[in-house]
Amino acid sequence: MRKIAFIIILIVLSSCSSKKVVSQNLEKKEKINTKKEPLEKQEPIKVTLQDNKSIYYYASTITKEDLKKHLLKFTSQEFEGRRTGEKGQKLAANYIADFYKSLEFEAAISEGQYFQYIPREFFNGASKNASENVLGFIYGTEKPEEIVVISAHYDHLGLKGDKIFNGADDNGSGTSAVLEIAEAFHKAVIEGEGPKRSILFLNLTGEEEGLYGSKYYTSHPVFPLKNTVVDLNIDMIGRVDEAHKENPNFVYLIGADKISRELHYISEALNKKYTQLDLDYTYNDEKDPNRFYYRSDHYNFAKNGVPIIFYFNGTHADYHKETDTEEKINYEILAKRAQLVFVTAWELANREERLKID
Repeated sequence: MRKIAFIIILIVLSSCSSKKVVSQNLEKKEKINTKKEPLEKQEPIKVTLQDNKSIYYYASTITKEDLKKHLLKFTSQEFEGRRTGEKGQKLAANYIADFYKSLEFEAAISEGQYFQYIPREFFNGASKNASENVLGFIYGTEKPEEIVVISAHYDHLGLKGDKIFNGADDNGSGTSAVLEIAEAFHKAVIEGEGPKRSILFLNLTGEEEGLYGSKYYTSHPVFPLKNTVVDLNIDMIGRVDEAHKENPNFVYLIGADKISRELHYISEALNKKYTQLDLDYTYNDEKDPNRFYYRSDHYNFAKNGVPIIFYFNGTHADYHKETDTEEKINYEILAKRAQLVFVTAWELANREERLKID
């Protein structure tokens, strides 16, 4: 009897040990699978873009003049650097909401409600007050349950003593771009060419304090994350960094191939067809020490399995300084980068098939 009992114990221990090894191997496999072969070593995915000539027209409505109008407002003394939870941020939030109201956008939260309120406690002391994300929404004509998100944070560093950190590039440029992209889609809607999928224009607070606005949205999504097709995140697209001072016709792209390789190839094809920017993938390298992939709001979508693209102009001498001012913005390149985001959103919102996840 003792011998039988001993054998049973050995079998149980062996089973537990095997489960542990299997579990460890699965964990190891998951870690290995997050690191893909470099794109140049993979078989390219062939993509076919829609043939819609209207896209040229609507993209062209995003102009440097209109972008400047918004950016002058966001960098005004009145907005006091837009620090999360403070007076200037509240004024900026109202400006964005009023703009969406002027376009007669749907209120994504509830009737007449464009704010997603974030309680003070959520910020873990990073903000003294509650704050709010601002959401504008266009219903899709054929697949309204599927959502394309276009995001940018509108907060910045606020006041420090007698200095105002206006954040023209960071991220007045991205916020202005989202508003102009929204207006271009609005024009398409009223002219009977609205998108097949819904589009959420997501203006986020609390990014500078630690990506709190996107963290709150992805943990309290207004629309299920499983229905979110992509997040196109814009953070700093109004300047030219030192590496490109001889050729300002560029933009850094980060993350397009991390979750959906198809997204990378669609993005490449769209740029080649419409905007002809030099797409720089320097910061997309997993070994890049800057780790920008983890440092803006798209990351909270990515870690929830949503494909993303992060549009970025790189850092510069005025990054996070009071000298990040409006007159240093390159409006021509800002408009072109915003147009690239627009045509990408248009394509993804109107394709027959939803974007494929690897």
